[in-house]
Amino acid sequence: MTTLASSPAGRRRAVAPTWDTEIALALAHADAAPDASRGADSADPARPVVVAGVDEVGRGALAGPVVVGAFAVLIGSDGPERALPEGVRDSKALTARRREALVGPLREVAHAHALGWASPEEIDARGILAALTLAAGRAITGLGVAADIVLMDGDADVITPALAERAPDAAGERTEGRTVPSVQLRVKADRDCMSVAAASVLAKVARDAHMVELDALAPHYGWAGNKGYGSAAHREALRTRGAHAQHRRSWNLGLPVSGGANVQETPGVPGVLWSDAGEQPRPRIPKEAQP
Repeated sequence: MTTLASSPAGRRRAVAPTWDTEIALALAHADAAPDASRGADSADPARPVVVAGVDEVGRGALAGPVVVGAFAVLIGSDGPERALPEGVRDSKALTARRREALVGPLREVAHAHALGWASPEEIDARGILAALTLAAGRAITGLGVAADIVLMDGDADVITPALAERAPDAAGERTEGRTVPSVQLRVKADRDCMSVAAASVLAKVARDAHMVELDALAPHYGWAGNKGYGSAAHREALRTRGAHAQHRRSWNLGLPVSGGANVQETPGVPGVLWSDAGEQPRPRIPKEAQP
């Protein structure tokens, strides 16, 4: 089990993520906590600190939803209470097979985990940052536990607006004895921080599976392979066939001038129903894309 000692100054961080950031944040949280919430030794928290690592997948895609993963861990006086499976990395640094193999073990050791989804329609209506806020709020609510600290990859705070919309936290009230969590942003947290790397794996695997299922609705866009991102074949299909209901039509899709109304339908193809027990369900296929 990792201890609460920080890394020696000047030591180069390994490629693999570590618990260093989560531990440092937990120490700072314990140090700032009211005396009544601490144990006899004021340097140690009376209870483990709940840190929720958060990461998004799909922000730059042309089609499909954006997904935010949340992975909560308990950080105690001796470090994380549960070790994560060997080989956890930023999802982009892993093969699809390795990511998929990690999902079950990660779910087993998580204090809590959840996914939040925002559909292409919500992205078009709200803009990508507001849609990320929507998905992040759904993920944090879906955890079902109160986090002390939310640690998110990147430098855009889409978490604080999501927390502000939640009741009763929005009024400054306590939930399960805890106040609104502290939001911490870290660039490259998906690479460097264990909880965020774990969140990235769960979000990536879920969104990839979703895009493979959507591929059955419109296989000419190649979503099973490109996962909705702007590959050459995907952009060529947009130019020749127009946009599908799963495309983010407020984005620059490279359509012809007359392509605004050129939306592909898929009659006769069954819709996809979603069921993720314990997590916020994935968005349903829009009615216009169903038979």
